[in-house]
Amino acid sequence: MNLKTKVIIIIIFAANSLFAQVAPKYSNEFLAIGIGGRALAMGNSVVASVDDISSVYWNPAGLTKLEKQIEIGAMHSEYFAGIAKFDFIGVAYKIDNKSAVGLSMIRFGVDDIPNTLDLIDSDGNIRYDRISSFSVADYAFLFSYARVLPVDGLSVGGNVKLIRRNAGDFADAWGFGFDIAAMYDIKNWHFGANLRDATSTFNAWRFNQELLRDVFEATGNEVPENGLEITLPRLILGAGYNFNITEKFNLYTEIGLNTTSDGKRNTLLKTNLISVDPSMGIEIGYSNIVFARAGVNNFQQIPEFDGTNDFSWQPNIGIGIKYFGFKLDYALTDIGNQSIALYSHIFSLSYNFNANALLKKSDNPSYN
Repeated sequence: MNLKTKVIIIIIFAANSLFAQVAPKYSNEFLAIGIGGRALAMGNSVVASVDDISSVYWNPAGLTKLEKQIEIGAMHSEYFAGIAKFDFIGVAYKIDNKSAVGLSMIRFGVDDIPNTLDLIDSDGNIRYDRISSFSVADYAFLFSYARVLPVDGLSVGGNVKLIRRNAGDFADAWGFGFDIAAMYDIKNWHFGANLRDATSTFNAWRFNQELLRDVFEATGNEVPENGLEITLPRLILGAGYNFNITEKFNLYTEIGLNTTSDGKRNTLLKTNLISVDPSMGIEIGYSNIVFARAGVNNFQQIPEFDGTNDFSWQPNIGIGIKYFGFKLDYALTDIGNQSIALYSHIFSLSYNFNANALLKKSDNPSYN
């Protein structure tokens, strides 16, 4: 049994076990991975400072800070030795100085998984030509809006989320939810908050019982039934300060708190009701062109075989370049395999421009 087949078996059985609880832990957890090389290099500590296309994910209120009228962006990363792929693509449009909108898509998937259900024919012969392939993928479509409020430095935003989860022909789900966010700046201080799944997000699962029945009964497992999966709210807070060191150098630091409400998780701070995962990031910029970043997050206690607990944390580093509207960010997460999480290389690219300027250039080749 190859690794991809094992992965899909785990996913299907995990999806089935989710319905043992009304509101399970780790529901829609693919939306907790994070997007953008800057954010992942800074340990996800960007909720108070994000100001580009990645705002649609971290804090939609940040869309009001877009440098230009339109920004498009994309990201690609891979996990589990390239078996699982995580991608993001989005576009944001600044309507005026007070409002902006965004449209984006996130996908986390495992592709080309062998389907061996029909490997053996009715006569007991192994038929490799009967092997097909399928994908297991989670999608999120985000429709974002942000607006500056009359209070100086305050902006708000939100997302309408459409979730699509698919496990080949075996199971699929549709989900729907909301995010509510705010951002406040005062002098060199920056504050941000993002309440994800504010009213809880609901996924309606449908299983192909006829396709699964023979396999599940032959292995002594209960055939899964259609049901509803609930994702409880998650509150992400951030506070940062910008130090203007010299005319060309600046230093930005931010701390974050990621609070989940689905019970006790393996985080640094936890109770039976909520769990809090702190993080911290730092960014050094030169002339607003070149950036160096570092961050820490994912603090956990890891049980050892001798009954003791080991302390784990995830260090991250990255760099960024911004030039003529293009922005390229890179992050290396979990340096030296310090955390139990696998390390990964993340690249994200974005481009911002003013549509009016492009129209003038196309109408008048001599325009500059």
